[in-house]
Amino acid sequence: MNQYLNRRNFIKLGGLATAATLLPGLSFGKNDEIIIGHNSHKYRVKTGWGILDAAKNPVNDCHEMVEDSKGRLILLTNETKNNVLIYDKSGKLLETWGNSYPGGHGLTIAGQGSDQYLLICDTSRHQVIKTDLTGKVIFKIDYPKETGVYDYPTQFNPTETAVNPANGDIYVVDGYGLNYVMQYDAKGKLIRHWGGKDMFKCNHGVIVDTRNKQKPTLLVTSRVENCWKRFTLDGNHLATISLPGTFICRPVIKGETLLGAAYRSTSGDNANSGYITILDKNDRVISTPGGSEPIYTDGKLGEQRKQDPFNVFMHPHDVYMDSDDSIYVPQWASKKTYPIKLERV
Repeated sequence: MNQYLNRRNFIKLGGLATAATLLPGLSFGKNDEIIIGHNSHKYRVKTGWGILDAAKNPVNDCHEMVEDSKGRLILLTNETKNNVLIYDKSGKLLETWGNSYPGGHGLTIAGQGSDQYLLICDTSRHQVIKTDLTGKVIFKIDYPKETGVYDYPTQFNPTETAVNPANGDIYVVDGYGLNYVMQYDAKGKLIRHWGGKDMFKCNHGVIVDTRNKQKPTLLVTSRVENCWKRFTLDGNHLATISLPGTFICRPVIKGETLLGAAYRSTSGDNANSGYITILDKNDRVISTPGGSEPIYTDGKLGEQRKQDPFNVFMHPHDVYMDSDDSIYVPQWASKKTYPIKLERV
């Protein structure tokens, strides 16, 4: 299904030597494997990882992926034959469940050990659903009528959640709806709401950033504005991480690294677009696998764009980085392809 990664196909199209010479972020490694990325963060594309029998285990849009305490990779797709596919890191399918999430979009894991749970955002059901790791429903969050800004359920189209590990508070962003941030307690009771379309242009993703353990903050996507915005946990704006040219999806944190998927750029081929972006602990982009090299001038990042002659990516929607620094990339509108694995070089 990932036929785009076949070198022979690319040779037939011509231009291979030119591409490898002119684009330093894209090259061949051993055995003609494709290497993408920049500076200290370069990756080998693991062709064929996770590809399944589509007749038995199909996917539609592969929206997001998380890892549980057992090292299992949990993928959410909006294919109701099997909404959740669980892999090991070799790409072997371990189990599947779920057939009632036609708008399965956001996937968050929280808790510890046997108490881990999932939060699923379903944009068709207009709900956030809390489940255990086997799919058993614990509770649901419906449209937040109590805020006074939502008149009916279809105005609420939640795209992502985040959990504050200190107290279990749940943050929900309504990226395909009215663009508010809702803060709930661990039992699903509304605490506050803030934001809206004057503050966000598609607040597609959210995460509690605990890298500064003394002062955790909230990162919220504003995708059309090509940025992440940083807030206090009660909604006061602190800073903006500008990502010019990049329609960025949710922020993801692993260790000191901040990373995200760009389903397309503001320039280039939007029909077959996208790349991922990787930032250091100072919120500076250090690598853009599948995209142009990040260049700062007078402290400002230049506009980035797709730069991927091997067609590795087609609308990346999420990223997950494991303990080996390998990255997994689920994709949206990618002709029903399975996630791509990138192995750190």
